[in-house]
Amino acid sequence: MSQETRIYMIGNAHLDPVWLWQWQEGYAEIKATFRSALDRMKEFPDFIFTCAGAAYYKWVEENAPEMFVEIQQRVEEGRWVVVGGWWIQPDCNIPSGESFARHSLYSQRYYLEKFGVTAKVGYNVDSFGHHGMIPQLLKKSGMDFYVFMRPGEHEKQMDSDLFWWESGDGSRVMTFRIPFSYGNWWKDGDPVEQKTRAVAALAEQHECSYMNFYGVGNHGGGPTIANLQTIHRLQEELGAGKIVLSSPNRYFSEISALQSASIPIHRDDLQHHASGCYSTHAETKANNRRAEHRLLTAEKFVTMAHHLLALPYPGEKLQHGWENVMFNHFHDIMGGCSIKEAYQDAREAYGESLHIASVALNAAVQKISWSINTMREGVTSLSKDKDWVLWEQEDKGIPLVVFNPLSWDIKAPIQVNKNVRGITDDQGTPVCVQTVRGSRTNGSADKWDTLFMGEIPAFGYRVYWMYRDKPQEAEASHLALQTEENVLENDYVRLELEPHTGYIKRLIDKRQGQDVLKGRGAVPVVIDEHDSDTWSHGICKFRNEIGKFADAEIRLLEKGPLRARIRVTNRYNRSVLRQDFILYHDRPEIEVKVKLDWREEHKMLKLSFPVNVEQMKATYEIPYGHIERPANGEEEPGQQWIDVTGLTEGTADQTYGLALVNDSKYSFDVFENDVRMTVVRSPIFADHFGVRDEWCEFMDQGVQEFNYGLVPHAGSWQDAQVVKKAYELNVPPVSIVETYHRGVLPQSFAGIRVSSEQIVVTAFKKAEDGQGYILRCYETSGKEASATIEIPMLERKWSARFGKCEIKTFRIPLSAEQEVQENNFIEL
Repeated sequence: MSQETRIYMIGNAHLDPVWLWQWQEGYAEIKATFRSALDRMKEFPDFIFTCAGAAYYKWVEENAPEMFVEIQQRVEEGRWVVVGGWWIQPDCNIPSGESFARHSLYSQRYYLEKFGVTAKVGYNVDSFGHHGMIPQLLKKSGMDFYVFMRPGEHEKQMDSDLFWWESGDGSRVMTFRIPFSYGNWWKDGDPVEQKTRAVAALAEQHECSYMNFYGVGNHGGGPTIANLQTIHRLQEELGAGKIVLSSPNRYFSEISALQSASIPIHRDDLQHHASGCYSTHAETKANNRRAEHRLLTAEKFVTMAHHLLALPYPGEKLQHGWENVMFNHFHDIMGGCSIKEAYQDAREAYGESLHIASVALNAAVQKISWSINTMREGVTSLSKDKDWVLWEQEDKGIPLVVFNPLSWDIKAPIQVNKNVRGITDDQGTPVCVQTVRGSRTNGSADKWDTLFMGEIPAFGYRVYWMYRDKPQEAEASHLALQTEENVLENDYVRLELEPHTGYIKRLIDKRQGQDVLKGRGAVPVVIDEHDSDTWSHGICKFRNEIGKFADAEIRLLEKGPLRARIRVTNRYNRSVLRQDFILYHDRPEIEVKVKLDWREEHKMLKLSFPVNVEQMKATYEIPYGHIERPANGEEEPGQQWIDVTGLTEGTADQTYGLALVNDSKYSFDVFENDVRMTVVRSPIFADHFGVRDEWCEFMDQGVQEFNYGLVPHAGSWQDAQVVKKAYELNVPPVSIVETYHRGVLPQSFAGIRVSSEQIVVTAFKKAEDGQGYILRCYETSGKEASATIEIPMLERKWSARFGKCEIKTFRIPLSAEQEVQENNFIEL
C-alpha cells in the first residue's frame, strides 16, 4: 500500500428486521446483536461499532432499557456511532418525498433526544436503488454524506467508488459505494482478511482511501471475536496506520479535508438492482400510497380544526401511524421480496395507520362541518319527518360539506350516497347533476347516487345544498358529451375502442387535430418471467411477450351530461381484466378504473401506450422531483406519473405528449415511443433461484383494483400541470352530509393561497415542539420560481424564492410578531 491510502474498517451488523423471517424474529435478533456489539467493546478497547435505524434503538429502549443505557454511554464515548438518520434502511424508490422527510424528522429528533447527536451520514447499504433527489433530502436532514452498496460495479460502472452525488436542485453529498459487500462475504479463506486485501488493492488502484465493512450481516450478528483478531493481525503486518478501526463519520471527515476537490461529480440516480422490486407485491405498494396520502390529509385538517376550533392535536397517534408506514418502507418489505407471512404483518400495520389517519381525519372534518353555520330560516329543531336518511325539512335542502386537501382550487367529481333531484352551491346557484349507480342494491329504488362537479377552494371546504325532491335547474353547459357503442367524445378528445379487442383504436386530441397514439393503446401485454427470481436479479428489461388479454366484452355503463363510461372486459387464460374508460364533459383527460383478477404464475402484465411523437423524452416522477431517463426499454421506478413528450410527426418545433398518471403503481418502461406501465407480476415469494416445487406460492394472485389516467397535451408536461393532475387522482375530496345548526364558520373557506403554479404544498402540521405550524412545499417544474404564500386563518403572508426542484420547510410561529422562518426537515 502507498503512504497516501488507508483502509477504514467499519464494524457493523446489517440487520434485516424482516426478510426470510417476520419482524418478531428481527426484534429478538436486534437485541442479541446489540448485546454482542457491547461485548466486543469490553473485549477490544479499540473496537468501534456503526449502526443505523432509529426503529431498532426504540425497540431496545422499550424492551431492554438497561442495555439502552449502555448504548447511550458508548455513543457519548464515541465508540458506538449512530448513522442513517432514517427509521430503517428503506427502499429508496417507492416511498414518497414526504415519507423521506418524515424518516428524517422522527429519527433525527429521536437521536437528538436520546443520544444528544444526529446522524451525519446517510446509510442505505442494502437498498436496491437510490432516486436522484436523495442528496437534497439528506442535506435538509443534517446529513452531508451517503453510503450505499447497490447497484454494484457489475450493475452500474462508475469512474470512482467515492464521488460527489448531486441532485436536480444542485444539492451535493459526498458518497461512497461499498466494494464487494457490507459484511463477511467472501468465496474462500478468512473473509475479513481476503476482503481487506482486495479493498486495499482497490485503494492502491484509485489512489484513494477506502472503507471496508465487516461483520456478520442480514440476520444480524455483527463483528465477531475472530474478525477483530484478524484485523489486529493485519495491523501488525501492514501497519496500524494503514488498517484503522473506524467509522463512516471519521472516514468522510478525513477524506473531505484531503481530497474533496478532486472527487468526480455524479448527476443521476443510482439504478439498477432488482428491477422486479418496483412492481412486486402490488398490495403493499398500493397500501403504502394510500397510507401516505391519508396521513397527510388527516394532518392538514386536524391542524385546521386545532387552530380554528381548539380540537386536540393527536400528534403521538399520527406519529405512530407514520412509524408503521416508515417501518414497512424497509427494502425487503417494500421491495416485495420477503416471505408470505411478512405481508400479513405489513397488511396489519398499514391497516392500523390507515385507521389512525381515518379517525383523526373524521374528527377534524366533522368538528369543522359541525361548526359551519348551516341554519335555514324557519327551522327550529331537528326532525326526520321527510326522509329516513337526510335531515331535510320542507324542501329547504340539506348541507353537504366538501373538503379539498390540495393546495390549489379544484374542480372534481363528487358522488353523493343518495339520489336527489337537485343541488346548489353555497350561493344558491344550481349545479348540473347526474344519477349514477351506487355500490348498494337495497331494493329496486335505493341503489342510485348523485354525481356533480364540485369547485372547492385550496386547503379548504365548500358547502353544497342537496334537495331530495325539489329540482334545481342548472344552466346548460356549452360543452357536449357524446357516446356511441364504442366511442366517448367531448369538445376536447375522441376515444375510439376496437370492438373485438377492447384496445384503444384511436385517441384524437381535437384541440390540436392530433392522433395521440401511434397504434393500439391500453393493450394488456403478458410477459413471460420463468427465468426471473423474485428480485429479477440480472434482468433490466421485460420484453418477452407471450400473449395479450383479448376476447373483449364492451358495454356502455353510464351516459349523462357530466360523464360517460364504457366497460371493457378482457381475458387471458383464467385471468380477467376489467377497465372502465371514463370521460367527463369538461376535460380532455381519460380516467380508467381497473379491476384485475390475476391467476398467472411467473408472468407479468403491462399496459402499453405507443405515443405518436418523434425525438421523444421520457420523464418520471421521483420523490419530491422528476428525472429524464433514456427510452431504452429498461424497467424504471416512478411514482404518480410518467410523461413522454416529443415532436409531432413532420414538424421541427411543435411538441406534444402523453402523461400517464396512476394511484398505486411504481414500475414503467419506455422503448422508443412505447410507454408501458407494469400492473402486476407473479413470482414465487422470496425465491432467489431456489428449487421450485409444489410448496411454492405465487404473489398477487386474485383481485386488485386501481385507477390510472391519460393526460394528452400540447407543449410540455409542465404546461399541462401533470404534477397537479396526478395529485388530484391520488387525493380526492372528502365529503360529509350535514344537518341544520348554527356555527362560527362560513359556508366556503380557503385555507391557503400560493401565487405560483409551480409550487405544490404537501404538508401542513403542528410543529413537533408545539411552537407554531410547519408548511412544506416544493418546486415541481424544474425552473426557478418566486411565490407568495398566504394562510388566511393564521393571518400570515410571506414570499419565498425557490430554486429548481427545491424543497422548502417553513415554520410559522404562533405569535404574529415573529417572522416565518425556513427550517430543515428536523424542524431546526
